[in-house]
Amino acid sequence: MIEKARRKELVREYRERKQLFGIYAVRCEPARKIWVAATKNLDRQQNGIWFQLRGNSHPNRSMMSAWKAHGEASFRYEILEEVDDENPLLLDSLLKERAQHWLKQLNAEPVVG
Repeated sequence: MIEKARRKELVREYRERKQLFGIYAVRCEPARKIWVAATKNLDRQQNGIWFQLRGNSHPNRSMMSAWKAHGEASFRYEILEEVDDENPLLLDSLLKERAQHWLKQLNAEPVVG
């Protein structure tokens, strides 16, 4: 069992760690589909998507259909690019710009329409 002080230290470290901003892809090889999006939390994004897919509640119909047809084992989460901008006012526009680049580059669909 973790000591109380050590547990508090681990929780503090978790809360203080830097969030990773960037662009990610979800791939389903059997369906030959790729979905791309930007996020302000690359570390947690996959969990959210998989949760929605497992619960049959993801808003992207083509992704949901591929999940049902091919199953979880056919899906892969991939970080395409980390985005780090010192200016938080420019971060949203930079994320959108980089997501558009990757959508074109991979001939992909947006994760959420």
